[in-house]
Amino acid sequence: MDDKFNTIAGWVLFGGIVALGFSSVSGHLFKTHAPEESGYEIVAAEEGEGESGPSLATLLASADLAAGEKVFAKCTACHTINSGGANGIGPNLYGTMGEEIGHGKGGFAFSGALADHGGTWTFENMDAWLASPKAFAPGTKMSFAGLSKPEDRANIIAYLNAQGSNLPLPTPEAPAAEEAGDEAAATTEGETPEGADAADAMTETPVAEEGAAVSN
Repeated sequence: MDDKFNTIAGWVLFGGIVALGFSSVSGHLFKTHAPEESGYEIVAAEEGEGESGPSLATLLASADLAAGEKVFAKCTACHTINSGGANGIGPNLYGTMGEEIGHGKGGFAFSGALADHGGTWTFENMDAWLASPKAFAPGTKMSFAGLSKPEDRANIIAYLNAQGSNLPLPTPEAPAAEEAGDEAAATTEGETPEGADAADAMTETPVAEEGAAVSN
């Protein structure tokens, strides 16, 4: 029994040694390498990238005063807008469009951020202010976070303008001049204007046929 057991144990040990040898050899022959470039590269989009839409002038041209009044309802906790209205947490906003930024309004105590800003409440300035008061005038006392939708801002600006200011709205941009240039180029490249053949025929100089007499 001892001889048989020793024989079996010997073969098991030999098999283990052979398996270990194969494993070591295969590890050297078949080494794995990381790919030179990963399959996908995640790139964060820059802030504001891809944002596009109608201009402020275009939005103001089609602004809805009734919708602007509804948006302004968010402001009535701090502001009045009627002529001669009292100042509250915020100033009365009657006739604000076109006024100097951060001054007037019956002596309302504006923050230094607005009082020192400079300029007037143009359509562009009001749009920037409504989008983010803290970005427009860092340090302002205004706690309102802002309106993210350009359409809402255009509607409320049009509504504010109708309350005692009535400034002329900016004119929307004309169609790009490139379109007119493309049409002109199409006319000059291979296209003959209508009537050109007839005009060319009338202006061609007659050529005397061979042997024909030419009168003096």
